[in-house]
This record gives sequence, structure tokens and C-alpha cells, in this order.
Amino acid sequence: MNAHAKSLDAAAERRDEAETLELRRLVLDKLLYVVGKDKNAASDRDWFLATAFAARDRIVQKWMETTRANYAEDRRRVYYMSLEFLIGRLLVDSLTNLGVVEPMRAALAGLGVDLNRLRNIEPDAALGNGGLGRLAACFMESMSTLAIAAHGYGIRYDHGLFRQAIKDGWQHEYPEDWLSFGNPWEFERPEVNYTIGFGGVVEAAPRPGREPAQVWKPSESVEAIAYDTPIVGWRGEHVNTLRLWSARAPDPLRLDVFNQGDYVGALAEQVRAESISKVLYPSDSTPAGQELRLRQEYFFASASLQDLIRRHLKQHGSIESLADHVAIQLNDTHPAIGVAELMRLMVDVHGVEWAKAWEITQATFGYTNHTLLPEALETWPVQLMERLLPRHMQIIYMINALHLDSLRAAGHDDARLLSSVSLIDEHNGRAVRMGNLAFLGSHKVNGVSALHTDLIKETVFRDLHALYPERIVNKTNGITFRRWLFEANPALTRTIVETIGPRALDDADALAELAEHASNLDLQSRYMAQRLSNKEALAKIIADRMMVKVDPHALFDVQIKRIHEYKRQLLNILETIALYNDIRAQPTRDFVPRVKIFSGKAAASYHLAKLIIKLINDVARVVNDDPTVRGLLKVVFLPNYNVSLAESIIPAADLSEQISTAGMEASGTGNMKLALNGALTIGTLDGANVEIREHVGPENIFIFGMTAQEVQERRAQGISGEAAIAASPILSDVLGAVGSGVFSPDDRHRYAQLVDVLRHHDHFMVTADFDAYYKAQRAVDTRWRDRKSWWRSAIVNTAKMGWFSSDRTIADYAEDIWKAPTKRG
Repeated sequence: MNAHAKSLDAAAERRDEAETLELRRLVLDKLLYVVGKDKNAASDRDWFLATAFAARDRIVQKWMETTRANYAEDRRRVYYMSLEFLIGRLLVDSLTNLGVVEPMRAALAGLGVDLNRLRNIEPDAALGNGGLGRLAACFMESMSTLAIAAHGYGIRYDHGLFRQAIKDGWQHEYPEDWLSFGNPWEFERPEVNYTIGFGGVVEAAPRPGREPAQVWKPSESVEAIAYDTPIVGWRGEHVNTLRLWSARAPDPLRLDVFNQGDYVGALAEQVRAESISKVLYPSDSTPAGQELRLRQEYFFASASLQDLIRRHLKQHGSIESLADHVAIQLNDTHPAIGVAELMRLMVDVHGVEWAKAWEITQATFGYTNHTLLPEALETWPVQLMERLLPRHMQIIYMINALHLDSLRAAGHDDARLLSSVSLIDEHNGRAVRMGNLAFLGSHKVNGVSALHTDLIKETVFRDLHALYPERIVNKTNGITFRRWLFEANPALTRTIVETIGPRALDDADALAELAEHASNLDLQSRYMAQRLSNKEALAKIIADRMMVKVDPHALFDVQIKRIHEYKRQLLNILETIALYNDIRAQPTRDFVPRVKIFSGKAAASYHLAKLIIKLINDVARVVNDDPTVRGLLKVVFLPNYNVSLAESIIPAADLSEQISTAGMEASGTGNMKLALNGALTIGTLDGANVEIREHVGPENIFIFGMTAQEVQERRAQGISGEAAIAASPILSDVLGAVGSGVFSPDDRHRYAQLVDVLRHHDHFMVTADFDAYYKAQRAVDTRWRDRKSWWRSAIVNTAKMGWFSSDRTIADYAEDIWKAPTKRG
């Protein structure tokens, strides 16, 4: 090393030391003056809070700079409206993006505190369910990284989605308590509050020379209070705001009722109001549950629109220039009521003429569709809408009437077509089609994978697409590599940087260079070593939580996602039973040792999904306790799946299960996270699996089963599984065992319904795809035995994931839909 290089290294060391000392001082200051604890008496939670506040101070400096720059440079603003933001833990995420993980680790070590221990103390923010919410979180981070002037808008759920516990194999739901010790990342903004109305009547008010004004007089009101969380981008250069709304009653206590001795009744209005932001996705199986869902969606849509209009008027004066300066993205159908609300605010509150207001609305909104499932394309009973949001129902009727009139005037008088594109479904008890409202109210509608976009053109929006063929575009989902590679898998990140250089940290496309080294035996050995270390860490989690010992050298076969029939955890566990039968029947065969790892939550009212969880746990009990298996197969269901658990599972996965019924998964992002970390995918040609295969090559992925087209054709012939079962001796034996109570000796008929569904109503094609799946799993076994081939494919999977960065996705949205400048130009 020459003298110049030594001088540079010495200077870098001095900078690092100075940074460490400054961070240590900052943490101690926060511990004393904010947490109110002496270092000698501080608990780990106190140290976590002090560290979080220290990191937050660094973020806030850039946050203020970003805010001032957004105003000074008059940047086009993007508002991302989502009912979910599954942001996970923020401590290491923030330190990573600020570039101070190691200096903070050293600063804490000097105080006798372990950063990893603090990381595990932080609760996961319970603000989402699964892929939809995690996508929103990735997008917020990427918008900050690309320096887009963006706000995220959602609800600050007190309890969010439920905490899942498994008792005797059954899922039980409990309130999540993520806010019980406070949230150090957020800033309450009590001065930022808006009144949200419900119910009441609409009255006509005469106006000289004009049509009467429609005046909504709500019978009930709720206050929306803002809580802001700064979201820092990579390298800490730009910070955006995630603004979440909490519901409050205008009067927290009916004092007159309280003084009459009715202490519970005195709080009734407060409880009713605050229920809006209590729980994510309350069950809508009852009329009260339906009403609460609609209240939630309108509450956050109205508060968000009032807020962004206030900001726009402050900066630009006239609401009629809104579309020139603002883009609003609806993340799925939940915020679709925002279309009617923006029309109400412009027409009723700001006096914009209807035609101009509709032009502004369409130019401002974009709509992302995430599903082909009918239940996710929400509909609300007209009676409920008329009672809860009477003015919005009027507006929806008017939008619908004007739209249908325009179609008739253009020569579209086919009754079936007009019925299909109407905002009102007249066939099932009159309901408002929120998907159609979002479509009509947006200038662009996007799917989230190439296949999904094609399918929404052909299915749910077929007729609307025929009328507006330029409106639907594709924007394939992506993931933030900062969380899902740099933070979740630092050992693999180091290996990548040492192999292809540090450019990979800033440019996801640079990962492609790794493919040139895929056959390098030294790199393969390093891949194996980091994977083994991650598997050992996961094995410890499994042992601690489940009291099951697993072999880290076995193939870790992972399916982690929401439990749903179309995601086909049932197919996976049936093949697991088939493998269990093979191991017992053929003790001399050379089986590949496997650990089957499941995790995910079922909706509280989804009986069949909860029954599948019970089956997985019953199979796990039998398999794991059977000495004849000789450790060749273990089955584990890890409860309470969340972002933090995913960060432990994904780096340890060898095989990624992406086996949904073809044509039913919009995109998936778990498939991207697992492939980025070098797991090989076994999957159907569904969602983003199609594009992953195109990027990694068919030789580096295990594709099986029917295509989306073949599924449609099969369903057209009927959905009985009898023929497929009769043609598959393996499947027949498996279903015989399940149906006869082999895995449920305490209740021999427990799974009779599950087996009956497969025999007679196999809508999700489990029986039709079973043999192809079983065969693909044997191909996995063969590849696993060829270690050089396996690890070459693992490296190629990582190398080819650059295109699936959420930075690329957001850059595409910014260019094609939002017309917003980014750091990339």
C-alpha cells in the first residue's frame, strides 16, 4: 500500500471514530433528556428508544430540508393512498439508509449495549396484512430514494391486523399491541385535523341563475388527527412523509350522561368514533362490520384529500390547477371512494363546475388493481351508501348517468355492455361497484405484472378496456433491496460487494454482473456458507419457538404468505404427506432431507383457510414425532408471520414455494425477495413468476402445472376433482389418509369437508396440478444433489433480480402515470 492510500485509510478511520463518538453522545443525550433514564438504570427498551430518537434526529434534519426544497422548487407532488403500510421495524432500516449501522453498533458497544438485541425489542408496526401493505412500504422507501416529493396516506391502527397464536394447531386471533410502549418514529400533529362527516341528509340550496347547490348536512362527525413518520431514502438524501390518521370523537365524554350515572353510555360516542382506527380489516360478515369497513375507507380518503387540497391551495391558490401539480395513486380498490369525495370537495366546497371537476379528478387519480378475486373488487350495498354517505351516493349516480349517456350518444346501446360498465350492480341486491368507480375516475389503471395486466383486460375490466383501450397499463411490482438484501442478509451483501464492487449498493442493475461468476467454485462456497449460517439462525428460532429441532444442512422448503385457497398451501401439505408416505414405504431410498416451513395468517372469518392451518399443524405433529422418518422430513408452521419474521426466513430459504392457481396471483413480491436472496423458485406460471422465469432462465426455476388459459378451459368443463384423483394413485392415497383421520385421530371427520371440496368443487385446481407438482418436487431433489448446479442457479437468481427493484417500478410510475421528476431524470 502506498503512502497516499495509507493516508486516505487513516483519514477514513478518523472520520469513523468521530462519527462513533458523536452518535454515542447523541444516544446518551436522548437517554437522559428524552427517555429520562440514567445509563446505569436503563433497560434494553430504554436504550432502544434512545437509539431510535438519535437516529430520528438525523432523519429530521433531512426531512426539513426536503420539505423546504419541495416548496422552493415547486415539485410535482405524489400522494400514495393505501389502507395498508406494512413498514416493519424501522431502527436498522433507518440506520442502513443513513449509512451509520456500523458506527452506531460501535457507539452502543462502547456503552455495553448490543445493537442486535435492540433490534429485536422493536415491535413490528401492525399496519398491514401482507403483500399489499408491504408493497406500499417498499414504494414509500423507493419514492424517497428517487427524491420524489411524495406523501403516503393511511390509517394509524391502534391494533392493526390481529396477532396470531396457534393453540392445539388452530389459529387464534388476539389484538396486536404494537403501540403499547409508544412509537418513537412518529410525530403527533394535533393541529392537523379534519372533520369527517357521516349520515344525515342532502338539501338543495337555491342559487340565482344556477342549478341549486347540494348541501350535505351530516348527522355525525369524527375528527381525523395526523401522525407523521419520516421515511428516509437510500444514503439519507431525501425524506418523505407517511401521514397516518387516527380517529377521535369531537367530544371525548358526554358529561351530562356521565353525571347521570351512565358512565359507559357517556363514552359511547368516543368508542364509536375511535373504532374506525382500532383494527385493520374488521370482519365484514355482519352489517355492522360492513359499515365499519366503509367508514374506515371514507375516513382516511376524506382526511387525505382535505389535507392535500389544503397544501395545494397554500402553494398555488386555485384548486383548478390541482392536476397540474398533484398525482394521487389509489393502492387497490379500498380508497376508491376518494373519487366521489374529490368531486364533492371540488363541486360542493370549492364551487368548481361539474364538468371541470370531473376533468380534474380523472387527470389527478391513478388506480392500481391488485387482484382478480371478486371479493377484493369491493362492492357496497346502495342502501348502506345512501345511509352513511348520502351525498356521495348522489355523486356516484350522477357520474354513472353521465357516463352511460355518453356511451349511448356514441352508439353503444347494447344492454349487456351498459350493465357491465355501470357503477351500479343491479343483479345482486343493488350495489356500488368500487372497482368501476376507480377505473372511471382515473386517467391510468395499472396491473402489477404482465400476466395480471393482460388478465384484467380480459376479465374484470374487459368491457371498460374495450371502451378505453389506452387506459390500462402494466407496472410490475418490485421490492426494496435495502431491506430485503442489505438488512436481511448482510453476509450475502458483503459477498456481492466483494465480488462485483460497491456499485451494486446503488444500482440494482449492477447485480447482473454477478452472473458472470456463477460457475466460480469459490463464490459458490461462499454462497453456501452464508446460507448455512442463516439457516442455523432460523433453526434456532424454530427450536426456541416451536421446540422442534431441524437440520440446517437439509433443504429448507419455504411457503410464507397469507393463507388462502388460491395460494394453495393445501397443495404443498398434500405433497408433504405424499413424501412422508414415500419415506416410510421406501426406507432404503436416498431421500433429500427437507424442512417444510409454513407461515401466514388466515382471515379471522375464513373457515377453510383456518382448517388448512390446522391440517399443516396436525401433519407436523405426526411427521415430527415419527421415528421411522429418521429426520429426513420436518414440518414447521411458524406463527404470527410479519416483516421481522420474514427477514429471518427469507435469507435461509433454499426453495421458494410460489404455487398459486395460475391466473389468480396478481404479482407476488415474496417470490422476488426469496429469489433475490438466492432461493430457487418452484411455481406456476402465475403473477410475476412469468417474468422471473424470463429473467433467470427456465433452467434456473421449477415451473409446473396448468397455465392461466388452461385453468379457464378446465373450469369451463367443470370443477370436480374426481377424475384427477382417480388418475393419481399417490393423491388418492393422500386424500384417503386425510379423510379417514390418520392425521386427526381425535376427530376422524375433521377434514371431511376439505376432502369433499377437492373431490367435488376444486375451483383452485389442487387435484389437477398435484401430479405435476409432485414431479417438479422430485426434479428439485435431483438438482439439490448436484451441488454445483444448484448453487450456480442460486447465484443466477440473485444476479437476475435487479429488474425487480421497486426503484425501477417507481421510476416507471413516475414517468408514465404521475409525470413526476425523479433523481434518475
